[in-house]
Amino acid sequence: MQKNNITLIGMPGAGKSTIGVVLAKVLGYDFIDSDLLIQKEEGKLLWEIMRDSGNEAFARIEERVNSQIQAEHAVIATGGSVVYGPKAMEHLREISTVVYLKASCSTLEKRLGDLTRRGVKFEPGQTLLDLYKERVPLYEKYAHITVNVGRKTVQNSVAAIISALNS
Repeated sequence: MQKNNITLIGMPGAGKSTIGVVLAKVLGYDFIDSDLLIQKEEGKLLWEIMRDSGNEAFARIEERVNSQIQAEHAVIATGGSVVYGPKAMEHLREISTVVYLKASCSTLEKRLGDLTRRGVKFEPGQTLLDLYKERVPLYEKYAHITVNVGRKTVQNSVAAIISALNS
């Protein structure tokens, strides 16, 4: 299968869904939000799945759903914790170019409200900085391309992604 899909990975608040929608429109691609696929399959919001089933069960659901995505000419926005699922990431790397949307921890803190309501997978006592330090090496490991989106507008982020994909 040719890599005519683009998968966006990165921390919560990096703009995966927002940038993904605009990128898909600009490229004439479909847009898939894997968090919405999970919610549809489970019939619950992300935070409800975590509350009712726990983080480990959520991680298994997230890996299963992401490793089954089939798409052509699509931008796929993933949940920030997708990188914990090696099978899902191998699948996404096979079917798409994986783009890490990088932003500093301080930028993310400014953008994010109540993380529990966003369905962010946290362990008890863990801070956003702890999560950032834990996940960044995984984003860097799985990404084909890294684009710093921290201080960019959505339009500038999309332009930077397209430029990186074409170089």
